[in-house]
Amino acid sequence: MSGRSSPAGTQEWVERPERGSLATIKICVWIALRLGRRVAQLFLYPICLYFLLSSPAALSASRNYLSRVLGRRAGWRESYRHFLTFGACVLDRVFLLNDQDHWFDITVHGDEILRQIDQQGGGCLLFGAHFGSFEAARTARRRYRELPVSLLMYEENAKKIRAALGAINPRLKTEVIGLGRLDSLIAVAERLRAGHFVGVLADRNPDGRDMVRLPFLGAEAAFPQGPFKVAMMLGRPVVMMAGVYKGKGRYEVRFELLAPERAFRPADPKAWMDDIMRLYAEKLAALCRETPYNWFNFYDFWA
Repeated sequence: MSGRSSPAGTQEWVERPERGSLATIKICVWIALRLGRRVAQLFLYPICLYFLLSSPAALSASRNYLSRVLGRRAGWRESYRHFLTFGACVLDRVFLLNDQDHWFDITVHGDEILRQIDQQGGGCLLFGAHFGSFEAARTARRRYRELPVSLLMYEENAKKIRAALGAINPRLKTEVIGLGRLDSLIAVAERLRAGHFVGVLADRNPDGRDMVRLPFLGAEAAFPQGPFKVAMMLGRPVVMMAGVYKGKGRYEVRFELLAPERAFRPADPKAWMDDIMRLYAEKLAALCRETPYNWFNFYDFWA
């Protein structure tokens, strides 16, 4: 595993201007909830076509990724499907965050891992990625009991997410912890002791710092160390999660144990970090090969 930082260009996605405002989000949410999911989905086709034609950088990144994962040159049709899958997951977020699960057929695999951790006391870290639907994965908590969930993310993203979640559902009570602050580790430790399941998207950060390069879909790509350092220092179980979109309102939520609970700091922290980061990257690559259109990093991930 290389310790080289990624070039600043790999975080180009965070410098792109926001497409839309909170007022626009509120209007779109209002329209979607009143039209219903089936009618609202019809708008995805022209909207995604517009973004396909007006976002050359995202289109180029999509074709680059799809060519890697499909093993052949990807064209605009594959990228349009890629954009549509992303659009469907974004739209479904509105309904899932407003507890309208009746629109969806969600199957869950590995939820016994969460039940066992909950029964033993204390929470765990849920490592996801910009892949599929995090909101679909969150519904699994209601299969057993209302497991408390907090979100851990880089501070700049945390501000945006707090605002966006409030626009989608003002009644939604989701605790967002900013990663990178001096008190972040203390806040996470307190939530874990209280039995929270702390979710973090562990495949990118907004500034390109503290990254390492790992083999990923045939080449090296940069992954952030921050979430893994938190896991190493706190010793709680680490579970990988994915809400895989299968089309037509179907999701398959998966949980898999990445690292068990530890009572003591690893004897070799670097080796522990190397192992868990490689395992995470390998499992994420396997998910991408299985369901390639669920990958939502629309920038040059390998730069």
